[in-house]
Amino acid sequence: MPSLKDLRNRIASVKATQKITKAMQMVAAAKLRRAQEAALAARPFSQRMDAVLANLATAMGNLPGAPQLLTGTGSSGSHLLVVCTAERGLCGAFNASIARLAREHIDRILSEGNSVKILCVGRKGFDILKRNYGRMIIDTIELRGVRQLSFANARAIADRILGLFDAAEFDVCTLFYAEFKSVITQVPRALQIIPVKVADEGSAPAGPGAVYEYEPSEEEILADLLPRNIAVQVFRALLENAASEQGARMSAMDNATRNAGDMINRLTLSYNRQRQAQITKELIEIISGAEAL
Repeated sequence: MPSLKDLRNRIASVKATQKITKAMQMVAAAKLRRAQEAALAARPFSQRMDAVLANLATAMGNLPGAPQLLTGTGSSGSHLLVVCTAERGLCGAFNASIARLAREHIDRILSEGNSVKILCVGRKGFDILKRNYGRMIIDTIELRGVRQLSFANARAIADRILGLFDAAEFDVCTLFYAEFKSVITQVPRALQIIPVKVADEGSAPAGPGAVYEYEPSEEEILADLLPRNIAVQVFRALLENAASEQGARMSAMDNATRNAGDMINRLTLSYNRQRQAQITKELIEIISGAEAL
């Protein structure tokens, strides 16, 4: 049984931890609003980009001049997985859920006899995946020093992906991130960005159709839009991840603060019981000594 001094030290330690988790919760709550607004603002542009690419892809069909970023290389033997996670922990199952989805994808690809390369964006994804798939990780891009995400960060990652594609390092590229739903809900997503996965016709918005004439040609527009689309999708993934990370950290630190409060109550109860037992024992010894005299 711990002594009264040990119990006091433990109570003081848990109280100090509770102050830290409470402060982290408040910081995450302050950052969450700005990150959430940025993620929500990026969604319409990304969706419109998908709609434009779908329209252009439908107009071009299977023409021989279609870019490989749209039609693919004709093979799916080599896959590149871009796994976007956070640079820090203490955010619940946020990083683990993205890594779990990536592991399931990797195992399925390997079972089909295809090869896998992994590009980690964020240190935590690398730390999780290196245990089982370290030989497949070709590079890790860290954003630890970035205070505010910008399109330039996404462009650098997109250029890295396009460089690997131009060097024929892979045939299919899939992006992994967590879509922000609410403070307590972040849904891991897998988005194929090379070749571009055109939305089904059934998911197109209802309304009267229109015939578009493009100036310049569809090939020239796609040559500019397809690389830009990769950067846009990566930027959206980074913004969604930033909002999801702060929401998950806020929820995790709130739970940690509550658990610390419960532990303090239990330790205080044990301390008071042991202290009362010690006082009672001392009183009995005093009374026994007085009676002996």
